[in-house]
Amino acid sequence: MAYTALARKHRSRTFDTVIGQEPIAKTLAAAIASDRVHHAFLFTGTRGVGKTSMARIFANELNNPEHKDDIAAAVFAGQDTDVIEIDAASNTGVDHTRELIANAAYRPMRGRYKVYIIDEVHMLSMQAFNALLKTMEEPPEHVKFILCTTESHKVPATIQSRCQRFDFRNIPVSRIADHLSSVLDQEGFTADQELIYSLARLGNGSMRDGLSLLDRLMASGEKSLSVALLEELLGLPDRQIMGQLIDAIAGGDPATVLRATGQLLSKGIAAEQMLATLLERFRDLMVLGACGVDTDLVELSDDVKQAEFERAKQFDAAGIVHMIALCESVQRALKSSPAPRALTDACMVRLAMTEKIADLTALVQAGAVPSGAPAKKT
Repeated sequence: MAYTALARKHRSRTFDTVIGQEPIAKTLAAAIASDRVHHAFLFTGTRGVGKTSMARIFANELNNPEHKDDIAAAVFAGQDTDVIEIDAASNTGVDHTRELIANAAYRPMRGRYKVYIIDEVHMLSMQAFNALLKTMEEPPEHVKFILCTTESHKVPATIQSRCQRFDFRNIPVSRIADHLSSVLDQEGFTADQELIYSLARLGNGSMRDGLSLLDRLMASGEKSLSVALLEELLGLPDRQIMGQLIDAIAGGDPATVLRATGQLLSKGIAAEQMLATLLERFRDLMVLGACGVDTDLVELSDDVKQAEFERAKQFDAAGIVHMIALCESVQRALKSSPAPRALTDACMVRLAMTEKIADLTALVQAGAVPSGAPAKKT
């Protein structure tokens, strides 16, 4: 059999199995139960958070209350005669929309409703939106519209005002990590918690992105997945070397900092990627130092969080805030710099000297005179 991507294979198929969007699932289920289903819905949110999956679940619950397997299979495959999926990115023109509207007049073949799922609806032309608007103003009683978009601001207000809007939030790292662990068990793979949390964080709130990254790792042929494999496949900075770099910065050791930087860059890591990783690590250290090891604002495995908490004790709050600002500034400057390596190395040395610079600044601001310095003449 042909291989099915994890993001498709492990898609939610009922309201009860939806991950991260439970309030929306609960509301839609209640609307069906009370027979108060609006004629048009707008699902908006970033990619990979479950908009299309929720639309299919909603359509299946509307038209398949007995949960017949053949109907459900057709709906979730996008092949049901009464649930019509349209990719607006590929069908932006007004002619296609007019055809859709003309077909909407015909009653469903076996279900209660004819459900139109329009994905990436913001891609429709203004003429297509105007054609759609008339039907949405006075829709046939057997028609339901579900509009999905990642850019709701591009959907005309006249369309939005005729929809019940649901904003899909980014999925928390912990929820993505739990689901990835479940998928690994079902697929017969093993992985340590640090890898799972790394994948979940790289997903940036998108379950689909997290599963796609896991798919890439599983394609390597390794049954036991590791952080080292992730770093190798995605070109990420080695976490252990990054830890040594941060410790050297804390210790004010420019020579070790430069050696660690050179080691990372020699592995093909881009300077911008290294600084981006450093920014994330500094942010975690700042929050751990301020809030303690039990905070839920830092999403790491328990062992890694404890290790980072101990590392955070080497920094003071003001110093690490300065380091974050410096890394962000240099990261932006690298894009237009004629000498990116020099700028990167200078940034690393500056990071290592942060405490010394801070101490000197404090002395100057306090008006202190170094011991043995000649007194001012009057």
